[in-house]
Amino acid sequence: MKKANIVFRVIEDNNIQCDISTPQGKKLRLLGQPSESEGKCIENTLGDSKALLVSAWEFAKEKYKSVNLDDEAEQRQAGKRAQKLKTSIEWLADYSDDVTDEIKSGWCSACLGMHDHRKVKRPIAQPSVFLCESCGAPTIPCMAITCSNMALRGFGSISGQRYCAEHKHEITGFEKVDLQMDALNEYEEFLKFDKPNLARATKIVGLTGAGIALATPLAYTAAPAIGGAVGVLVGGFSGAAATSWGLAALAGGSLAAGGLGMAGGTMVVTGVGAAVGGALGATVTHAYVREDKSFHIELLQGGVGTPVVVCNGFLSETGKGWGEWKKIIRTRYPDSPVYRVHWGAKELKDLSVFGGAAVAPRVGIGVIAPLAQRAAKAAAKKLGPLEPVMTAVGLVKNPWHVAKNRAEKTGVLLADLMARTTAESYILVGHSLGARAMVVAAQSLSTKQTAPRIESMHLLGAAIGATGDWTSLDKVVDGKVYNYHSANDAVLKRMYPLVQAGQKAAGMTGFFPRNRTIENIDVTDLVSGHSAYHSKIDLN
Repeated sequence: MKKANIVFRVIEDNNIQCDISTPQGKKLRLLGQPSESEGKCIENTLGDSKALLVSAWEFAKEKYKSVNLDDEAEQRQAGKRAQKLKTSIEWLADYSDDVTDEIKSGWCSACLGMHDHRKVKRPIAQPSVFLCESCGAPTIPCMAITCSNMALRGFGSISGQRYCAEHKHEITGFEKVDLQMDALNEYEEFLKFDKPNLARATKIVGLTGAGIALATPLAYTAAPAIGGAVGVLVGGFSGAAATSWGLAALAGGSLAAGGLGMAGGTMVVTGVGAAVGGALGATVTHAYVREDKSFHIELLQGGVGTPVVVCNGFLSETGKGWGEWKKIIRTRYPDSPVYRVHWGAKELKDLSVFGGAAVAPRVGIGVIAPLAQRAAKAAAKKLGPLEPVMTAVGLVKNPWHVAKNRAEKTGVLLADLMARTTAESYILVGHSLGARAMVVAAQSLSTKQTAPRIESMHLLGAAIGATGDWTSLDKVVDGKVYNYHSANDAVLKRMYPLVQAGQKAAGMTGFFPRNRTIENIDVTDLVSGHSAYHSKIDLN
């Protein structure tokens, strides 16, 4: 079968151009700078398939990189990505070339919306294929009896049974992706599956399947639907993993284990339409909860004031109830409902050997430094097709980076749940890595105009980089971000620079530069160690 012709060019003023022409004479031309997130559509008779448009522009950018990057190994990787994109474009163009007027309506497993799907003309011996009119992803009817949803067609030949995202338990229910709650502790209903898992034996291949723990990277400029489609078509993933991979690829940068590199590696940036509280947020939330079986939110007390959310780090009391939070929270917020976030039980247990005044002398530099060195060495290794998503996979192999990434995921998860509530604002309180989770939660909420505001934040011994771009906090915090820091915090003083390539922690020195919302509070005279904040300080 004759395939579409795909041509890449570099033209005047360093613009790049991608031309696609099909056997039936349909054409697409995209033009722009290599640094631009999307190309300008000069000519298009192939339709409005977002998957095709994004794939074509990513192909052009990767072709440009394959001859313009400084490192030859990176050039080769870019060339491989370009070739994979070309294959996807040929496949998508073939479908777009043969689209018919026959329509089937149903929930799309790529963009998670209720849309029309236009049937593609196929040879009699081949299964039916449709194109979602919203995201352009190829779909097929779900194999579940009586189900009218659309499953992802996937790349290559169809083998085995294909189920929609609902029947594969990639989401808890299509109609729940925009679910709203009255209170944060009602989240369990949101996470309850509406349909049975008919694909339980199906192996979902993705970042988690590859043994990689990473804070989900979200795209700078691409809509969630596009990211999901690219993840399926180009990356060969499915479900939430496809969305994560696709959006990361569209973000255009390699990732360290901590995220996108902003604000100490914790910034989460959404694309067109904020992810939290919506369809993409639902897929990410379910994926994270599935990874962390210990995650739950406990209501500690009821009340009528602004809801307070507290989050522990490592070297904190575990189990249920108030733990070390009771005095410090009830003194400052006696009338507010208080929720405690439990997370990362396994990760925090593994990490406990790293820190604490009593543990640090026993562990010492001789144990921690080699771990950091091995992580750095592993970070230099390439990941083949996953290289554009993350180049520092080695960093996630030691307990610190595993726990750090789990904290960031917890922040994203919490932001999505808070964005689904009717509360107008929250007060966030976190200790150690729990403070890191709270910063990520606030940054995630800052990407959505209709999300709840943050009345104030209290960060105790924050295990997050001291320097960074904190403007996102200004966008969402109405009051202050109180950062209680102590130079006597041996864990942050000794361990943090080792595992974070020489960075200093905000919990030891304060945040720099200070923004409008940030108020650094030096509690060195009161706090003698990483676990001493709760009993020694009062919240402002």
